[in-house]
Amino acid sequence: MSSLRIERLARPGVNAAGLTIAAGSCTAVFGPSGSGKTLLLRAIADLDEADGEVWLDERARSSLSGPAWRRQVIYVAAESHWWAPQVGPHAPHWPQADLEALGFDEHVLQWQVQRLSSGERQRLALARALAHAPSALLLDEPTANLDQTNTLCVEALIEAWRKRTAGSALWVSHEPAQRSRVATTQYRIEAGELRRTDGL
Repeated sequence: MSSLRIERLARPGVNAAGLTIAAGSCTAVFGPSGSGKTLLLRAIADLDEADGEVWLDERARSSLSGPAWRRQVIYVAAESHWWAPQVGPHAPHWPQADLEALGFDEHVLQWQVQRLSSGERQRLALARALAHAPSALLLDEPTANLDQTNTLCVEALIEAWRKRTAGSALWVSHEPAQRSRVATTQYRIEAGELRRTDGL
């Protein structure tokens, strides 16, 4: 079980007093462009320097190195980065069930990254994150490049992961209907300030 909690997290563009995501649950964040959504996720992931503290259960982010923290709290960017020519080397082990849930077979691991469409990259970036067995996921519009069928596949896979592992997820989404489907709690962010909302 892995809950995620932020306390007084602040950096230029973000001033988040507090947010708690219970183990096994998903919280959605939304707001206008430039409001600080991506900056918030990057600060939680310790990709950008920020004041304040983030906790994974009772483990403080400050007690771990950046790489050690990011192996447990994985940020899935809207535009994924790939550093090897083929898909396979980007994770030590790709669960076949996750690939199949996203519409791929084992041959995708031999594909050249440059041949991937934006939607394929987005789905495989999620599979890559799950292959590293995270405790929490920071999802930056993970279905932005997907059609409705693949969007629902991604939503179902993340829900299954949460139920199986009791991992927590923070999900940035512009779609009210999606937020209602995937999240039990929603926050609006504007000018870096977080405010809990009923989603309206």
